[in-house]
Amino acid sequence: MVELSEIYANFVVELRRGVTNLVVLKQCQQPTYGYQLVKNLADRGIPLEANTVYPLLRRLEDQSLLRSDWDTSTDKPRKYYQITENGRQLLVQLTSYWRESVKNIESILES
Repeated sequence: MVELSEIYANFVVELRRGVTNLVVLKQCQQPTYGYQLVKNLADRGIPLEANTVYPLLRRLEDQSLLRSDWDTSTDKPRKYYQITENGRQLLVQLTSYWRESVKNIESILES
C-alpha cells in the first residue's frame, strides 16, 4: 500500500510541473540568469532545483519563448535569458487561463 505522504508528494510534483513554465516566463521579463532565477523563485516560495530550471530554460528558448545572451564582461560569464514577444503573448494567455482556473477551483473547493 502506498503511503499517503508519497501520494501527496507525487501530487505536489504534478501541480508544480504545470505552473513552472508560467512563473519562469514571468520572471524572465527582465534579463536573468539561471542561478538568479532559482534564488528569486525560492525566495518567493517556489523552490526549484537547478537541474529542473536549466533544461526548462533551454526548452523555452528552443520554443522561441525566451532568448539568451552571454555577458562576458565579468570574470564569470553568465547566460542571461529574457522573454521574447512570442513568450509575452503566451504569458498573457497562460496568466488568463491560470486566473480563471484558480477562480473555478476555489469555487469548487468552497462548495
